[in-house]
Amino acid sequence: MRYVALLISMLLLVGCAAPLPAEDDAPSSTPSQAVPETSEVVQTVPTEPTPTEAPDPVRQLLNQMTLEERVGQLFFARCQPDTALTDIQTYHLGGFVLFASDFEGQTPDSFREKVEGYQSAASIPLLLGVDEEGGTVTRISRYSAFRSSPFPSPRTSFAQGGMEQVLAVETEKCQLLRSLGINVNLGPVCDISQDSEAFMYARSLGQDAQTTASFVSQTVDIMNQYQIGSVLKHFPGYGNNTDTHTGIAVDTRSLEALESQDLVPFAAGIEADCGAILVSHTIVQALDETLPASLSPAVHQYLRQEMGFEGVILTDDLVMQAITDQYGAGEAAVMAVLAGNDLLCSTDYAIQYQAVYDAVMAGRIDLDTLNAAAGRVLRWKINLGLLDVQD
Repeated sequence: MRYVALLISMLLLVGCAAPLPAEDDAPSSTPSQAVPETSEVVQTVPTEPTPTEAPDPVRQLLNQMTLEERVGQLFFARCQPDTALTDIQTYHLGGFVLFASDFEGQTPDSFREKVEGYQSAASIPLLLGVDEEGGTVTRISRYSAFRSSPFPSPRTSFAQGGMEQVLAVETEKCQLLRSLGINVNLGPVCDISQDSEAFMYARSLGQDAQTTASFVSQTVDIMNQYQIGSVLKHFPGYGNNTDTHTGIAVDTRSLEALESQDLVPFAAGIEADCGAILVSHTIVQALDETLPASLSPAVHQYLRQEMGFEGVILTDDLVMQAITDQYGAGEAAVMAVLAGNDLLCSTDYAIQYQAVYDAVMAGRIDLDTLNAAAGRVLRWKINLGLLDVQD
């Protein structure tokens, strides 16, 4: 009788599970102006959980969002101060990437007031990111109003005091960013570069794969403690390649070479629960012989399936010549979404938002793809404490 009772219990559990409803088809109409004002909410996810599953806050958020809002969440736009408040509402932006000019002439108090204004204008809280690596890449600490001297690079910090000094600097960065209302730092740099002539040399830790992996893992831990979003870069590893800001770089190394060296720090960051990974514009022939990594489905498939990354994947800035010279701004944005990116670092966001929206309306980007990307951005915002999902 005990076995019969067990069997009955199992059958009852199976009977409770119900398949999710099918998603609606994409809308067939096209926008009649450069930036559509609104559209009705497209119900592409179930509004009620099945009896055996808990409510998913991301699904609930998506159900409340218009198509325009979902598209907008895919854009990590370069902030244009003169139009920022309007742009937040027009394009429903996922967030802003801030550059040195956004801090020039500011004080901590005035800057906080400015970004609080940005957040107040947004119906969905913004990711506010910055490249504060230290050394040659400082957006904030170059100004004495924010720090008495610029943050040193990880390479310099390691040379001065080893890993302890490096992590002390990373902790101070998180404290500064959090005090200013910034919730994402585009780092740590995972690249391994030993050639002093290489583009990434000064920005890398300058150590071997295992030491770099330890730096990445511990830095992500620190950032998670402060709820500062981490962005591992530049996947799958810049190595000693040239600068993609000015043209295409081609990496001819074997997959075995990448897996034994460059990918080791990224694996460590994933294990440490990093929030996002930035993909470079380098053509990495071991993964895709023709397309830049940022636009390559094969590269994104490798990151998802082989490395098991479930967080946000974002592009390097799509305005870089390695991309725009070959594909143009609008098509590059559509290709980036189709490749598997969730978030597009975008200077030309007015053009690229419209291109992605049009591609969704035409069915080139299907609703499953859009919802998956916007959903991962929203989940990251929940993890960073930006969205309140309590009942």
